[in-house]
Amino acid sequence: MEKRPIIALDFANQAEVAQFMAQFPTTEKLFVKIGMELFYQTGPAIVKELIAQGHAVFLDLKLHDIPNTVQKAMRGLASLGVSIVNVHAAGGIEMMQAAKKGLVEGTPTGKKIPQLIAVTQLTSTSEAQMHADQLIEVSLTKSVIHYAQCAKKAGLDGVVCSALEVAQIKAATDTDFVCLTPGIRPLGAEVGDQKRVVDPAKARTIGSTYIVVGRPITQAAEPYQAYLKIKQEWNGEQ
Repeated sequence: MEKRPIIALDFANQAEVAQFMAQFPTTEKLFVKIGMELFYQTGPAIVKELIAQGHAVFLDLKLHDIPNTVQKAMRGLASLGVSIVNVHAAGGIEMMQAAKKGLVEGTPTGKKIPQLIAVTQLTSTSEAQMHADQLIEVSLTKSVIHYAQCAKKAGLDGVVCSALEVAQIKAATDTDFVCLTPGIRPLGAEVGDQKRVVDPAKARTIGSTYIVVGRPITQAAEPYQAYLKIKQEWNGEQ
């Protein structure tokens, strides 16, 4: 089955999204990421519109709060029909279990429960920053693997991580554990504020379950052509 790279719709409003999506054929059903910037401006309306158009949605809100609050929030998000939602693993096992419970409670009868994954360490975070800012003294890789094991124990489907950590995470959990990897850049592309990046072909070889690509597509002169090229690389067609 052909895999789709997840496009990060990091836009300020619905009008900018519509302008971007207009550059794609209506027959091309995409997998898109809606993060905090867009969701906080538009609310659920943009999610419902994109799903109605046939696109799959990863709702990237990184919930991190007390278990009761996260459970109730997830109960509401489950009704939107998204494919993937996430939390911060730093919230702890109890919070992650509450998130899963909320998703199950809120998913309409007969509908598929969204995949729930946990953010380990952001791909914009270096090991030096983790030591200085979070006072975590172990290596960044060890921190990521620990968070992944906590997510697995809590009953989550997987984690958000760097592709560089995928093999070790799967070895520490299981081969079916979802590893969604942002920080994907085609060879020669600007890295921007990402620290731990790989190209689509390497992510495929490493074993990423999903890849997220933003600016190399959204800021390309020809977004659809950029998307097709990355999609081909992700599927091993080049």
